[in-house]
Amino acid sequence: MNLTISHRGQSYSLSLLPDDTLAVLHARLEELTSTPPQLQKLLYKGKNSKTLDDQVTLTQAGLKDGMKIQMLGTTANELDGVKAVEDDQQKRDRIMKERALKGPTKVCNNPTISSSDNLNYRFHKLIPLAHLPNPSSALDLLQRLSDDPAIRHVMQKHKFVVGVLTELAPHEHPELLGLNENAGQQIKLRLRTDRYDGFRTYKEVRRVLCHELTHNVWGDHDNNFKELNSLLNREVGEYEASVKAGTNVLGYSGEVYEQSESGSRSHGSHVLGGSGSDAILLLNDSTEDRRRRALEAAERRLRQEEEEMENSCGTAGRSAVAE
Repeated sequence: MNLTISHRGQSYSLSLLPDDTLAVLHARLEELTSTPPQLQKLLYKGKNSKTLDDQVTLTQAGLKDGMKIQMLGTTANELDGVKAVEDDQQKRDRIMKERALKGPTKVCNNPTISSSDNLNYRFHKLIPLAHLPNPSSALDLLQRLSDDPAIRHVMQKHKFVVGVLTELAPHEHPELLGLNENAGQQIKLRLRTDRYDGFRTYKEVRRVLCHELTHNVWGDHDNNFKELNSLLNREVGEYEASVKAGTNVLGYSGEVYEQSESGSRSHGSHVLGGSGSDAILLLNDSTEDRRRRALEAAERRLRQEEEEMENSCGTAGRSAVAE
């Protein structure tokens, strides 16, 4: 029986006997991909190997000669990396507790972020996917997200801890833009375009990151989730507005958050395209009316963007609460 297994963009051809068990197949795949059998998930013809006993034969499992199988799974090295992050987090927690028992320590006066917050409320490890093109550029983008002052601000304010920040491969998860595993143990973001000819815009990726950070607290896309997600995006905007106005103590001079390009295109024509009687009405409107209309348009745009993101988020299903 000849089988073709696809895993992270690579194909593996295996020749097995029909009476071989799934355990034999899993062992062969571990040799090829370094993915332990218990972490392998084989998808084929609407079936999932996780629901089957590993002692059933390949024929009993519904596998046939020439069949193509998609395998999902985490390698042993990646598991070791996550465990190292968790061990490091436990070590830091222990040090913080020991320091707390010793009483207050005199530190430099910093009105923004304490040293203990810097140690805890952050991304503890950045991992690009080495099997994808140009991993160094992906790491640069992950580092930029990790160092983004506005993201650091909301993480410290809401005490968000993320073990690993990494990326999603478009060909492996074409329907997803982001995924939060185990409330912050690992966040995965779609950094690349579908054709691997570049990277998605920074503003779009960062907005998905805010969405996935919200899953550190709320799992489902319910009203609690929507309120916190809106708050995070608002705090990012307010933080960068203060930077732009020169009132932020960090003195950050980078990009200021703006709506996504798609959002701008879809709603800009309605704001700027008035003519005739509509234009006269706009001229006669008060400043308060214009502000109200702009706010309503912004809220509609944000709702639309959030709905699109919820449908592309792997952490929870589609929104459980109707708009």
